[in-house]
Amino acid sequence: MINRRNFLTAAVGVAAAGGLAACAKEDSGSGSSSSGGGSKAISLGFSQVGSESGWRTANTDSVKEAAKEAGYTLKFSDAQQKQENQISAIRSFIAQKVDVIAFSPVVVTGWDAVLKEAKAKNIPVVLTDRSVETSDDSLYVTLVGSDFTDEGRRAAKILEKVLEKTGHKGAVRIAQLEGTTGAAPAIERAKGFKEVMEAEHKDDWTIVVSQTGDFTRAGGKQVMAAFLQSNPDINVLFAHNDDMAIGAIQSIEAAGKKPGKDILIVSIDGVKDGFVAMSEGKINAIVECNPLLGPQLMDIVKKVKDGETVERWIKTEESDFMQDQAKAALPNRKY
Repeated sequence: MINRRNFLTAAVGVAAAGGLAACAKEDSGSGSSSSGGGSKAISLGFSQVGSESGWRTANTDSVKEAAKEAGYTLKFSDAQQKQENQISAIRSFIAQKVDVIAFSPVVVTGWDAVLKEAKAKNIPVVLTDRSVETSDDSLYVTLVGSDFTDEGRRAAKILEKVLEKTGHKGAVRIAQLEGTTGAAPAIERAKGFKEVMEAEHKDDWTIVVSQTGDFTRAGGKQVMAAFLQSNPDINVLFAHNDDMAIGAIQSIEAAGKKPGKDILIVSIDGVKDGFVAMSEGKINAIVECNPLLGPQLMDIVKKVKDGETVERWIKTEESDFMQDQAKAALPNRKY
């Protein structure tokens, strides 16, 4: 079995060789109604960003399954990628007097008012996956999520390996498909990638065009088509998630170019369809972002409900997610 810490490097080697990312829907029936022993179950209100990608689907499933296993009453709301829906859902959770509120914020700013309302009712708030900017850090207890800035740095470092293994010579002209405008992963992944680029590749790497694809396949396809019209000499694509990369591949092929060869592709997430594209040589490398936050979140919810002190930022634990996705995509390959 490939060690997870070395898995991305191994994937690059295979891929580079051409072998081997007030309308909210609310669901109150996703969790158990009791935790056993006759005690009242912890009630958790969870507002999800939406269902824009394979990563997000895995994240939602993890939260629902973990809540059920923990015996919590889960009140789930899908914001459909709209901040106003998310704010409405949080206010609904406050009105229902849930024990804890958790949410993955659509964007970074604009949360102070509703978070103050939760604080006034003594309902603790836990952020999952994404961070927020607030005027008062006491408005939320902790963030359970990944280091997106480091993911951007890793994407740049893994691009170095891809360029070396493919024998690329000359200028590196990069198109960047950004995530949702104002969202923490979009801001921080771009920041981390740029840090490495400016520190180590100021003379030979250039981001010639950058625009949001909203973390969706349709967005990736549409924006990449426009990129290719305005900048036909692009030779690298950095996509902030696998779904946008997969959408972009369709536009690259429609333009008569070969993804993974004429345009090298690095993305972030590690979902099954990303590995399918990598096995076909269309994506060169993927940086992992673990969506399986459910078990960690439920542990934190219990601690918060019990009044325990928790760290300000609880980083996502290493998991077998990326390896499992690879196995699902490539069942006949040995790991």
